[in-house]
Amino acid sequence: MPSTTPWAVLVSEVMSQQTPVARVAPLWEAWMDRWPTPADLARAERADVLRMWANLGYPRRALRLRECAVGVVNNFDAQLPTHVSDLLTLPGVGAYTARAVAAFALEQAVPVVDTNVRRVYKRLVRGEFLQGSAKARDLADVAALLPYLDEDPAVRKQAPELYEERSDPAYKEAALTMCVALMELGALVCTATNPACDQCPVREHCRWVALGKPEPSEEEQAAATQRVQKFAGTDRQVRGKVMALLRSAGPEGVDREAINDVWPKKVQLWRAVDSLVADGLAIEENNSFSLPR
Repeated sequence: MPSTTPWAVLVSEVMSQQTPVARVAPLWEAWMDRWPTPADLARAERADVLRMWANLGYPRRALRLRECAVGVVNNFDAQLPTHVSDLLTLPGVGAYTARAVAAFALEQAVPVVDTNVRRVYKRLVRGEFLQGSAKARDLADVAALLPYLDEDPAVRKQAPELYEERSDPAYKEAALTMCVALMELGALVCTATNPACDQCPVREHCRWVALGKPEPSEEEQAAATQRVQKFAGTDRQVRGKVMALLRSAGPEGVDREAINDVWPKKVQLWRAVDSLVADGLAIEENNSFSLPR
């Protein structure tokens, strides 16, 4: 297995966005064996990066990951930066990814907020069963649970007073442990539908339990309801089929006739092809289509 460097953690976080970890793990290992450092990935051809990404889904992430590697090489002397503010300047690195890398790989005590952590906070502190939609204030709310804070520009802006109360580095290790614990608690115990409250180590402090585990209100239900788009028959499915064809082709690509065989609905098919070209995932030259070089 590849060594879990901070860069390797960043790669795994990007791959795991909207994709189950079980699917990510084997590809992550192969990816890190091939391109173990930002400099290695920055030198890679975009076509090779997309072929390696295979059918993991949302292939723009692959190109953004390569752009991120280029950014590390060009702007940080090929070394992944260690602070949230710098990580956020990298292409494809958003609020969650920057803080996950900072906390789990670089030992920066900053709030890491995903769906699981937000759910734990809502039940533990607010007494609300459902986590609702993400809000900018979530960072400061979760930061207030940590006994120590390293520098985080968003938290500093939202709740500067927290830094006066959480500045003793003697509590840094406890804060790092809590970052992991909150995420594990939400994933394994304080789950979305059937929380195992009898196994929860903080149940005596949980406001939702203290309130008698009330059912969510209609407003909470509406706020938490998310539409899950079907996959079959969507443009996303068509894009995936076209990408599979392009990955299997050589540098010369494929002609229009080959692409026409991919999907029976031609208007939808060529709309998908046009979107792939617009996204930089495919190029058209002389009536042939191929992966970008």
